Amino acid sequence: MDDKDILSRIHALVDEEHQLRETSAEHGDEQRARVAQLEQDLDQCWDLLRQRRAKRQYGEDPDEATARPEPQVESYLQ
Repeated sequence: MDDKDILSRIHALVDEEHQLRETSAEHGDEQRARVAQLEQDLDQCWDLLRQRRAKRQYGEDPDEATARPEPQVESYLQ
């Protein structure tokens, strides 16, 4: 997966998240759970994209970057 693919995935996830947030009050726990999952997926995509950019910046192969597990990405300090 290259940067373009990752960015396309991010845009698709954001679009779905916005759509669900607009209607989440009308629906229930199922949509709120999906929004939470989308947020986790987005965090993983952004992390992967940052890894790729950092590797490229320091002369390493960006294709060696891998998606980190959700618990690891979610536990980063802001």
